[in-house]
Amino acid sequence: MKKEHKAAATTTETSTWLGMDDQQLKDVGGTFTAKEITHQPRLWKDTWNLVQEHRTALRAFLDKLYATPDIEVILTGAGTSAYIGSILRTPFQIGFRKRTWAVPTTDLVSHPQHYFQSDRTILLISFARSGNSPESTAAIDLANSLCKKVFHLVITCNPEGGLARMGSRPDCFVFKLPEETNDRGLAMTSSFTCMLLAGLLISRIDRIEHYAGTVSRLADYGERIITQYTPALREMAALDFNRAVFLGSGPLQDAAQESQLKLQELTDGKVICKHDSFLGLRHGPKVVIDQKTLVFFLYSNDDYVHLYESDLVKSILATEKGIGQIGISEFPDSDLHATLDISFSEYTDKIEEDFLSVCSVLPAQILAFFKSVNLGLKPDSPSANDTITRVVQGVTIYPYRADHAD
Repeated sequence: MKKEHKAAATTTETSTWLGMDDQQLKDVGGTFTAKEITHQPRLWKDTWNLVQEHRTALRAFLDKLYATPDIEVILTGAGTSAYIGSILRTPFQIGFRKRTWAVPTTDLVSHPQHYFQSDRTILLISFARSGNSPESTAAIDLANSLCKKVFHLVITCNPEGGLARMGSRPDCFVFKLPEETNDRGLAMTSSFTCMLLAGLLISRIDRIEHYAGTVSRLADYGERIITQYTPALREMAALDFNRAVFLGSGPLQDAAQESQLKLQELTDGKVICKHDSFLGLRHGPKVVIDQKTLVFFLYSNDDYVHLYESDLVKSILATEKGIGQIGISEFPDSDLHATLDISFSEYTDKIEEDFLSVCSVLPAQILAFFKSVNLGLKPDSPSANDTITRVVQGVTIYPYRADHAD
């Protein structure tokens, strides 16, 4: 039966978070994660204010670099932070008209010769919650030692982290997000969305004043998702599923990847997740949808893209429905009816498609929180055997010889 939930059941500015009070959150071990999910709309406004405050310095730093004819851009991070770079590759390439790559630090460290050469000038844009992951600092050291010239833009949530301490260098600009974005729970939630929003705004730094309305709307969208759909997402989390598939197109495919990681992390791998594009799912991966699979549709607001999405959704709803589906869109689609349809705009015009990636991950965060609780895990630290940790451990960084590839 299709679920309709329109009554507000929780607010982001009261003594409950995701419908639970402090004692309830303490009892389930989810205090940090619930609050970090809930305060995101407010932190998006704070992020906007910080970018605005530093816009002159950011623009001066970037304008000088982009006047360099041969400079290239690499956006990097590990895990969730790497997905930020993937979403931002196109905005930075369009905004600055320079060849732009999105490469995880984990790839930069294992295969530096593929990306760093002695004749290249690089702007390395690093995203990091803690700034203390071993691959983050190793990637910077390798770039500095192997490239002709390297400049650094660091976007981080931790003012005391290793990457934040690079701010005194003349070749580096460190943008520090509000302290509250440095999530204390294991899973990155507000740290992801705030670093992503900062990157979207910085990629448009020469016209930043035009995006005040967009950020205000994003905050409205986030509030609406949290207040109107948390009860329904809690019900969906109670379904007996052990697989989930997340679909998105363009920048929302990377948001789908982040969404699947959140559910997999917060359930300690008890729910196995996959992500793909709507078109890509047909080419084999569709076979993973079985009777215990929950399917997420992260819809684009681009009419052309949505034609392809609609075709795939109709096919799934007619055949491999799984245990249920969740559709996430800026505007409702009267032709598509998932088990739960989440739409969050009360406006008539659209925001730019890549900004949707900021708020479209919230439903997965909320559902993953409740699924973690249902499984008897602690959302703040769901990994019972420390299989994964807040800051990655156990990585040895080995010395790299510049002649290794010869």
